[in-house]
Amino acid sequence: MTAKTADQPLRIAIAGFGWWGRHIAKRLEGHSGIRVVAVIEPASAAHPDIHAVGLEPLDHIDDALARDDVDAVILTTPNPVHEEQVIACAEAGKHVFCEKPLGLTAASARRSVAAVEKAGLQLGIGHERRFEPAMVSLKSAIEAGALGTIMHAEAAFSHDKLIGVPKDDWRTSKAVSPAAGMTAMGIHLTDLFISFFGRVKTVQAMTGNRSLGWETGDVVTAQLGFEEGMTATLSAVLHTPHFIRMHVFGTKQWIEALNQSHPDTPGGMVDYRVAETGKDIRHHQLGWEDAVVHNLEAFAAAIAGDAPYPFTTEQMVHNIEVLEAITRSAEDGRTVEISEL
Repeated sequence: MTAKTADQPLRIAIAGFGWWGRHIAKRLEGHSGIRVVAVIEPASAAHPDIHAVGLEPLDHIDDALARDDVDAVILTTPNPVHEEQVIACAEAGKHVFCEKPLGLTAASARRSVAAVEKAGLQLGIGHERRFEPAMVSLKSAIEAGALGTIMHAEAAFSHDKLIGVPKDDWRTSKAVSPAAGMTAMGIHLTDLFISFFGRVKTVQAMTGNRSLGWETGDVVTAQLGFEEGMTATLSAVLHTPHFIRMHVFGTKQWIEALNQSHPDTPGGMVDYRVAETGKDIRHHQLGWEDAVVHNLEAFAAAIAGDAPYPFTTEQMVHNIEVLEAITRSAEDGRTVEISEL
């Protein structure tokens, strides 16, 4: 394992310099506790852009894994290579932060987790929405019992940021990005549901192909039943103006959070509403915070031993169980039991 002193920033390499790799590199520019030392990008055409932001391009992940000045790797690579790359990082003694999804099947996610745990390293996961102030406030209200008995939840995460990608891009493929917008957006919603309510028991899902003509489709919706008894619905649409909403219904209160912008866009406010029977709806706004950086800071703090990482590996694997169940249900139309996976 790479040696690291307490006063030294976490030195990372970013694997992939597409939309999200570029975004992370930009957000971490000048960060005092996390320093990007290199970018792994096999496409040499992107190397001038990497140089332009003052970073060193590397051709292969092995180039980063062999370096003593790399403590951890952030994977912003296509979905099917996540398991292979997580395991390679673990075997090289590098902490690893994997952008969602951790895997495309529960078995794949379990293998990745096992490799990192065997090596005694920290695994991070790219579900930054847990760190949004509105989601922190909502989770606190749920845990405090302010909503009473949780009855149901509704969530949506939709935008049109990806409509310009070529039709042969990996994001359009059912094998690489199954169930339409699940791996791009919906998986963030299931992660939030898991953090709020615990384990999912049953899934019923369907996809549609309304506009983009992508093999994987451009609309996904799912109904979830939880072991604790509450239900939830989610939707993700790949061709519509931005829309992000979370609404949790309890016997004492319901709370709704409506994001005015995508989490990658600084300055977007969140409308936060709380309702109780017989009272006026309370409405206020919460400001934007860089949830992506907050997640990476939590990852770095866990590596340093300063605080536990707020995602358990059991939650990480369970979210992929739910993804796999949604994918199966959307394919054959049946209700899928998580216990089958």
